[in-house]
Amino acid sequence: MGSVFFISDAHLGLEANEVENRRERLLLDFLSHVGRKGEGLYIVGDLFDFWFEYRSVIPRRYFRVLFALRKLVEQGVKIRYVTGNHDFWMESFFDRELGVEVYQESLDIRIEGKRFYIAHGDGLAKKDDGYRLLKKVLRHPLNVRLYRLLHPDIGFALARFFSRLSRDCREIKDRDTEYLAYAKALFAQGFDCVVLAHTHRPQEFRKNGRTYINTGDWMNGFTYGKFAQGKLRIETWPTETAAGPAIGTPGAS
Repeated sequence: MGSVFFISDAHLGLEANEVENRRERLLLDFLSHVGRKGEGLYIVGDLFDFWFEYRSVIPRRYFRVLFALRKLVEQGVKIRYVTGNHDFWMESFFDRELGVEVYQESLDIRIEGKRFYIAHGDGLAKKDDGYRLLKKVLRHPLNVRLYRLLHPDIGFALARFFSRLSRDCREIKDRDTEYLAYAKALFAQGFDCVVLAHTHRPQEFRKNGRTYINTGDWMNGFTYGKFAQGKLRIETWPTETAAGPAIGTPGAS
């Protein structure tokens, strides 16, 4: 059987410069690798720095990545997207146009006999009260309908503002410990593997045959999760050139 991959927090569209272009090229290379070696891909939130679905408009800067995802699906790779804190308004586009299944909160699924819990992780920390309120406001159906009345150029500009606001609601301090404790609680509920993201800090923890990983990010560390031959682990793309932080060191959002 092929490998299953997990990736998160690319935040594409954050900046329009050569750094952004390099990150996109690395991501496209990685997706090509998934097409050759993988049978499944889980996007664990925040692939883009913002996402809003108008009925007939999509952000042009995301075209190459969206095309690559569709190509993977056509090659037979099963792709599932678990939304993150920057995926404010994901509705039917990924499912209908790309063939990518979207899950709004978390995913409880079995992969090769192991029970996985997969979630972005936003809102888990005790200090996330402000963000949890913001999330309810931004995703309220009435607010989404009103937002669609804006011209796309204005709507996307405001979406970038909300993206920055959401990013500012996150603090890194002590989050590693909280996420690990959350994973251990899930182990006690019968999960074999827990995959979280959001912190931009790759983590890997094993105990009694169970594994927790945080996928890190695709901004500084270029880390991702890989499940193959019954083992879940963190890897870096590409190993020989990625100049990101070591596992467990701070990232940025």
